[in-house]
Formats: sequence, C-alpha cells, structure tokens
Amino acid sequence: MGAALSLARAAGKRGEVPVGAVVVAGGRVTGRGGNRPIGSCDPTAHAEMIALRRAARRTRNYRLDGSTVYVTLEPCLMCLGAMVHARIARLVYGAADPKVGATARLGRGRAGRLNHRFAVQGGVRAGECAALLRDFFRARRQEPGRMLERAPSAGDGGPPASPGTAGTAPRSPARPGARACGPRGRHTRRRCAARAGSPRRGRLPRPR
Repeated sequence: MGAALSLARAAGKRGEVPVGAVVVAGGRVTGRGGNRPIGSCDPTAHAEMIALRRAARRTRNYRLDGSTVYVTLEPCLMCLGAMVHARIARLVYGAADPKVGATARLGRGRAGRLNHRFAVQGGVRAGECAALLRDFFRARRQEPGRMLERAPSAGDGGPPASPGTAGTAPRSPARPGARACGPRGRHTRRRCAARAGSPRRGRLPRPR
C-alpha cells in the first residue's frame, strides 16, 4: 500500500485525483498505475486499469491468476469488472468511496452469479489515503483560477468594486440608448410593450 500511496501523490502533483494502484504476484510488483484520465483524455484511465494493463503486458497474459491489487481508494464498478476478467485473487484498498465504490455489490443480485470471485479487504491505511484526497480537493477549492471572474478593481485601472460585488463576474455593459426598465435594471420586452402600449414583437394588434 505504501507504493500505491506514492503513485497517488505523484498523480496529485499532475493535477489528477490522487489514486494509486499496484499489482503484486509472487512477491514482486508486476504493474503500477496512477490516476491519469485528465492527462490522457481517457475516462477509463483509472489507477487500477493502468496497473492491470501493465501487469498483463509484463506477464504476457490477460489472466492475472494469483495476483493481488492494492489501491488507495475503493474501486468503481468498471475497475472491479476488469479485476473479475483478469481473475485476480485478492483486492486490498485503503479509503472507502461511499459514492462510486462498488465492492459491496460483488455479492448482491446478478453480481453474485459472476464466474469469478476474489477476496476483498478494505481499510488498509485508510486514514492516510483519505487525508491525501481531502488535502487535494481542499487545495483545488482554494485555487484562484477556480473562482468566478472578478470585476475590475481600482488596482487594475478600473472603478473600485462596490460592496458585495467582489469575486463575481462583471456584468455586460448596456448598449447605448438602452433603457433599464425591468427588475434590477434588466430589459424586459413584455413590460416595455405594456408601458408603451405597443404590441409584442411577432404579433399583430387586435382589430378594434
């Protein structure tokens, strides 16, 4: 699990969700993988999938009999399906994933009729794995680039922002000669037509 944590930290530095996975067979590592769906533009490039692919290429066999997969986060349904097809012997994961984690489904319903089953152990170094994810998402939320475009301030050469408008996107400037007759200064065609006594666009006046 320590090797999987190292791969997860490396993924986090690349801007990916910090998840790492390692495949072990016969006491040696046959495949390693870190999350890479963003960098590779591949929605299936989860850490487990990358580790399984590398292990299969290294062993020259798509069946990974007797292998154990160590991953820092509970696998999703896609990754668990790949493990079933690979015929792994054991899965060990760190932090539980209450949203997309699918290990609880392996023995339920139709999943209970799968032609291969493997042992599952969770909670190994779960605190470290969960802290890595919490720190990553906390830092992402605090990134300035993830906030809405702020209105130009006096330091940028623009007018000083009024209270309550900092951190919000600037409104588009009104067209010359346009009237602000709607609520909060918005132009409302229906209200303008009612005030001016003119018909709405696209409709002819009713005959008197």
